Order: sequence, then structure tokens, then C-alpha cells
Amino acid sequence: MSPSLPSEDPLVRMHRELARALAKAPDKVKWVMVIDLARCIGCHACAVACVSENKLPPGVVYRPVMEEEIGVYPNVRRRFLPRPCMQCENPPCVTVCPVTATWKNKQGVTVIDYDRCIGCRYCLTACPYGVRCSDFGGFYTKPTAELDGLILGRKAAAKGYEDAAAPEYGKAWPPRGHGSPIGNARKCHFCQHRLAVGQLPSCVTSCIGRATVFGDANDLTSYVRECMGSPRVFRLKEDQGTHPNVYYLA
Repeated sequence: MSPSLPSEDPLVRMHRELARALAKAPDKVKWVMVIDLARCIGCHACAVACVSENKLPPGVVYRPVMEEEIGVYPNVRRRFLPRPCMQCENPPCVTVCPVTATWKNKQGVTVIDYDRCIGCRYCLTACPYGVRCSDFGGFYTKPTAELDGLILGRKAAAKGYEDAAAPEYGKAWPPRGHGSPIGNARKCHFCQHRLAVGQLPSCVTSCIGRATVFGDANDLTSYVRECMGSPRVFRLKEDQGTHPNVYYLA
């Protein structure tokens, strides 16, 4: 084996550290994400995995990958910036909510109570990162043709995906089209339903470049903590005073 290759897939290490974190009391864990931009190739696998995992409708994206063209022809390059919710220590989206439908949980993740959210969108305006979306009740399959006995159309296309309830927050939501989260604000929550059963967020496991690192920042020996100590580390819009818990490596 080449000495330049890691002896262990980082996912294996992160899974092991996740199990260690879940054995701790919830208030002793702090979930943090680090994204290595030098490893991101802009494949959008994380964005697609997130949409599939959370059954996201049109207009709702928890993890867009921003693209930017830099340089002057013929020396032109593209760079990519995955942008999930920053899970801020001081989240402006929480303080503006008039019905206290959003808050930070014990592990530092900002969550939303869909049953309490009234869809006023104050939180969308307050977020300096633009990571929140409104669910307007759209369906990707709506324009798909349907003709009983002749065309296998929308019903078949939506079965198992769009008509299925989202697994978010580990609750038994009704099939899509029958109430929340339609009409609510929505955002990345580090796949809380997956963490609860010992699985890493879908964006982490789908990253083919292993550019996304996730774990417990309170574990001083964890991979994520190791990355946070890199001289390449930075956070977005630190001047806003939000203290994001998503870090980037330049």
C-alpha cells in the first residue's frame, strides 16, 4: 500500500467516534462539521443524498454546493463551497421566531418544531447565511402524465419518495400533502434522525472525496477536533458574531 494512502477510511473512524459520543450524556456532546474545500470536487453527491434522505421538495435544499469561477482566461478554475446550516452558537433565526418554534438542542444543533412553526419566514430573513427555506408544498412529479392502464405516471413516480413522510427529527409525519412540514421553515439539522440510530449525516457518508468531517467537538481525540486545529481553518461571516459550528479548511 502506498504510504500516502490512509490506513483507515475516515468514515470508519468517524463511525467509531460517533458511537463513543452517543454513549455520553447528551449535554456533554457538541456536534461540529468541518468541510475541506481542497477535497471538494463539486460533484453534488452530498446535496443529492440530503434531498433523498429528507424527502425534500422543489425549492427546499439543505445543502447547496455554491460554485464560483476564478481567474482570467486561459488560467480559469472553479471552486466549490458546500453550505449547510452553520448551527450557530448565537443564531439570529432563533431570537426572531415569534412562536419559539426553533431553538438549539443540547448538542448545539438548531432544530425546528414543525407543529409550532406558523411559516412567517422571519427566520429566513434573519439568517445571514441564507440556509433556511420555505416549504411551499411543491412536488417534483406533479407535471408527470398519468393515465390509468396506459401510462405508468405520477403515482408510480411519487411512490416511495414524494408521497412518503420525511423521517426528520424521528417523528411520524403524515404522508406529504397532508400537513407539516408543508408551510413551515426548513433547514439542515445534521440528520438528527440518523444520529439517533448511530448513523452519520447523509452528506458525510455520500462524500466521495471524504471532504466532510463530522463529530463531537468535545472529544479532544476525534477527527473533527483534529481538523479544527488545522492552520487552514476558517468560518463564514465571523464578523456577524454568530459563531458558526461549521468550519472550513481552505
